[in-house]
Amino acid sequence: MKKKYSLFGFVLGLMFMASCDMNNLPLDSISPNTFFNTENDLRLYTNSFYNMLPSAEGVYNEKVDNVVSTDLADELRGTRIVPTSGGGWSWSELRNINYFLANSGKCKDAKAVVKYNSVAKFFRAYFYYNMVQRFGDVPWYSQSIDPDNVDLLTQARDPRALVMDSVLADINYAVANLPAEKKVGSITKWTALALKSRICLYEGTFRKYHPEYNLSNADKFLDEAIAASDELMKTGPYKIYMEKPETAYLKLFASMDANTDEVILARDFSDALQVYHNVNYYTMTASYGRPGLEKKFVNSYLMKDGSRFTDIAGFDKMEFYDETKNRDPRLSQTIRIPGYSRIGETTPLVQEFGATVTGYQLIKFVAERKWDTFSKSANDMPIFRYAEVLLNYAEAKAERGTLTQADLDRSVKLIRDRVAMPNIDMASANANPDPYQAEMNTRVTGANKGVILEIRRERRIELVMESFRWDDIMRWKEGSILTKQFKGMYFPGLGAFDLDRDGKNDVVIYEGTKPTTKNVQLLKLNSDITLENGTQGGNILINSNISKKFDENKDYLYPIPISERLLNPNLTQNTGWDDGL
Repeated sequence: MKKKYSLFGFVLGLMFMASCDMNNLPLDSISPNTFFNTENDLRLYTNSFYNMLPSAEGVYNEKVDNVVSTDLADELRGTRIVPTSGGGWSWSELRNINYFLANSGKCKDAKAVVKYNSVAKFFRAYFYYNMVQRFGDVPWYSQSIDPDNVDLLTQARDPRALVMDSVLADINYAVANLPAEKKVGSITKWTALALKSRICLYEGTFRKYHPEYNLSNADKFLDEAIAASDELMKTGPYKIYMEKPETAYLKLFASMDANTDEVILARDFSDALQVYHNVNYYTMTASYGRPGLEKKFVNSYLMKDGSRFTDIAGFDKMEFYDETKNRDPRLSQTIRIPGYSRIGETTPLVQEFGATVTGYQLIKFVAERKWDTFSKSANDMPIFRYAEVLLNYAEAKAERGTLTQADLDRSVKLIRDRVAMPNIDMASANANPDPYQAEMNTRVTGANKGVILEIRRERRIELVMESFRWDDIMRWKEGSILTKQFKGMYFPGLGAFDLDRDGKNDVVIYEGTKPTTKNVQLLKLNSDITLENGTQGGNILINSNISKKFDENKDYLYPIPISERLLNPNLTQNTGWDDGL
């Protein structure tokens, strides 16, 4: 486990840390005079920065409103409190980076210094991007701190604008100086452009949709997102992975080795090296809250011809077999639908309600059956992929007001071509904005309202289970959507149901005495399953007995821990968070 330090308290580490392995650098016991002398020293040190990237669970374990479960995080309950300590206010990673930058110049290989300084600045930009997302204003530190420098140790929070301008300078340095190599396991120029695209889209839209923070220059960051995306699209070596439309999306994520056509950076897992994660097991047991797609999200998938499912009369009371017919092929490659079989097998399988609380059982990232054992999945996990960059480009241009149909043709169309879906028609989308999407994206206005809604739909569908959804809701200022009742599949009432219409019943929903029926899933009403209208049926209700709240005045940022404010009296608290100080 990586060591964690508060910004003030890490001085103790400087004085007392005697030794650690290369995964927990910086090695304070190593004198800069005996280390940092060769390119290999610099490479070894910067390798430790990769621990900042998400774990596999940090990618697939998305539980916001795309994927829901029996668990509800404090963020969704509205029960977050000001923590005594911790709470994400950790600065050890920045300390490692700045320590490296302070000493890397001792290496006489000037090219190596520039290269690995670029890696360090990439990660410093990444670190501060995450901190600003979470806390807003934070202290900006670009140098190692002397343990005796009380002024720096008790520095106040710098304005978000200053910090993000500094982040932009760091990522621009990385873009300019990292090698233009195609290495799925290493930080390159292309990774830096992808990160810049992500950072600048977030910051530009956050500033646009959060006027309460009085942040200017939203357009500047949107333009930077457009430029970074465009450069990668024009000069980068990436493309959308193509195969059969019925299987391409599924295979992209179930592949043991990251597809280097599309994946820019991935976290590597390996059966040979016994480095595993848990995604297969996560989707097939009750141990992780029985995750499944939420009903409104399922409703958001278009029909295969590009028309809107929610425009069909009676869409809200369709049973499973009918609602999954002729939909965007990504739906059948994200959840089990009628006719589904495991990779490498032919036996049809229906969803297992013991593993999915909504009935929409996940299959994205799920590989062959041999990987089903607890913590034995070995498929690589994408951290950055080309599809995200294309979506960033389209969204930034739409928000900036410069989007054209040609822009959509070189971005969203490429993603939809993978699954043989029609492209977004910008004129039609703006002429007839989708009211169903508008209800979930209440702050979108203007001439591009329709196409922005469609790009957001596309982003949600393409990037599901890749942990973008919370950040998207935060930057769009749509936190109120998290207070809505989460739902699952529709059932018309009690009885037996043949989910895949193969002539055999798959589920029986009952009251009272448990039926003796065999080879069928038995779900007792108001015990195993809750329906909106009880015996009269309706959608499955998820956590209907738990109140959900989102405070628009404070919940878009996290609070500063009490211990940090006690140590540093110059740290102010975020608005709305009462810590008693």
